[in-house]
Amino acid sequence: MGQIIEITDFQAKALDVYARFTENQLLRRDRPMEGLFIAESPKVVMRALDAGYEPVSILAEDRHVQGEARELIARCPDIPVYTAPFTVLGELTGYNLIRGVLCAMRRKPLPSVKEICRAARRIALLESVVNPTNVGAIIRSAAALNIDAVLLTCSCSDPLYRRAARVSMGTVFQIPWTYLEEKECGSWPEPGMDYLKSLGFSTASMALHSQSVDIDDPRLKQEEKLAVILGSEGYGLREETILASDYTIKIPMSHGVDSLNVAAASAVAFWELGK
Repeated sequence: MGQIIEITDFQAKALDVYARFTENQLLRRDRPMEGLFIAESPKVVMRALDAGYEPVSILAEDRHVQGEARELIARCPDIPVYTAPFTVLGELTGYNLIRGVLCAMRRKPLPSVKEICRAARRIALLESVVNPTNVGAIIRSAAALNIDAVLLTCSCSDPLYRRAARVSMGTVFQIPWTYLEEKECGSWPEPGMDYLKSLGFSTASMALHSQSVDIDDPRLKQEEKLAVILGSEGYGLREETILASDYTIKIPMSHGVDSLNVAAASAVAFWELGK
């Protein structure tokens, strides 16, 4: 069993990571090798451990130490486990814990786009998807529906943000993903699109556009390697992205509905195009 420590001092420096650090402070963009993230719920934490992420400490509701978190704590015998009743943890963190467990973990270096696309046949690319819940849901659908990797423009929400990883049910640790960094791919969209094409990918932007074809267009199935591009929640894809794509695709709608939430649309697209 880990080093069980009952919380008596809210201001303890060891609790900063849970109580006082912002997401940007955890991320440490200036020193990425020192970056941390918070994984929430036993299942998510276990999947992070299975993927090789290093735990730093655990924050657990006291009643879960010998319950839902027992197996997790047993896997991390050398790190502190801070514990308190549910109401105390909510006061400390500012939100209600899902299934009563948080784990601070070290980040790992991200792979290159070229590396994760090397053996991929179908990839998803997210452009400026800023809602972490949507990012997590899209990655969960990608993992479940035969998408081989996920790429994100640098304006997207972090897949390791607590809510994103939780909504993904830990699939952020099971499917390869990385950012389109300018130093590798050039700026987005046109140089970045050209880089994808140099890796053998045709590109398909999901957008309501005069040139859009239905998502079941047989030409899409014939593409050996295809990148499916999804845009931001409010404005969709940039016009430059649409114009630079090989295809613009849409999901046929009924009852006068014009579009779906980006996470829902991603599941439909991945199901159809990942077959």
